[in-house]
Amino acid sequence: MGGGSYSYSASVSRGDVYKTKSSSEIFKQKSINNAMSPYGIKFRESRDSDEHPTSYPIIINLDVTGSMGSIPNYIVKTGLPNIMKKIMDAGIAHPQILFNAIGDHTCDDAPLQVGQFESSDELLDHWLTTVWLESGGGGNDGESYLLSWYFAGKHTSIDSFEKRNQKGVCITIGDEKTLKQVTSSDLKELMGPGQYDTATAAELLEQAEKLYHCYHIHITSTRAGGEKATQDHWKQLMGSNVIFLEDKEKIDQTIADLVIREYKNLSSSASGTISFTEIDATDASVIDDIKPEALLIGGKVS
Repeated sequence: MGGGSYSYSASVSRGDVYKTKSSSEIFKQKSINNAMSPYGIKFRESRDSDEHPTSYPIIINLDVTGSMGSIPNYIVKTGLPNIMKKIMDAGIAHPQILFNAIGDHTCDDAPLQVGQFESSDELLDHWLTTVWLESGGGGNDGESYLLSWYFAGKHTSIDSFEKRNQKGVCITIGDEKTLKQVTSSDLKELMGPGQYDTATAAELLEQAEKLYHCYHIHITSTRAGGEKATQDHWKQLMGSNVIFLEDKEKIDQTIADLVIREYKNLSSSASGTISFTEIDATDASVIDDIKPEALLIGGKVS
């Protein structure tokens, strides 16, 4: 997948139409769309073509539990054209974005929904608005962000890495901890017949990091007692690859900045060790204040 061209003006116009509509009018799915079911999927592919000779894969995983359903609503109305314009203006000529949706595999009907890697404004919009905002989740102190790493590491095939040894970017967005593990039986029910191993979140993250630079954008809250524990959880799991964000309307800026920084680090990382500055901020504009040569999110060269 990944054909077609991107039109910023068409994307903005479409977003302006969406601004006149409610979330339920935009996201019409009442159950998971069969095209977004991971059951039986072998791979989602990001491929080079004559039209897009240097494809660059970006996975955006959206938490659709509870109040987090407001994030896809913001992205489809305003965020997507901002993301695409900023990264393309920065020199990423052939981005291919895959939208996934995340729930809770212990209780939700659709804990993982997967789109396709796309380049055109029309198809990006199609997959984003095909997401079912299930609004589920459970009282088990976590959501299934680990499924995004499982799918990225096991079920995507990307020319950027296979041809150029160039990792893509995988970003999860949510306001809870990740669940600690997914069992082999959970995966079989989700993905279909096959051989599966029970795996922890850390193991699945490590697998995904072979192909992608992985980040988590944590939307902070004012929950009494729970917020500090959640932030500590993400710091322990992902170090400085977690961004803490208060303002949901800075998600598009944050996504674009992270993608651009990683893309710019490609040439720098070949020269050896780079120092890094940890990002731990409630204002995503801090990313713009760090010079590219001083920033390596995660503190490692790979």
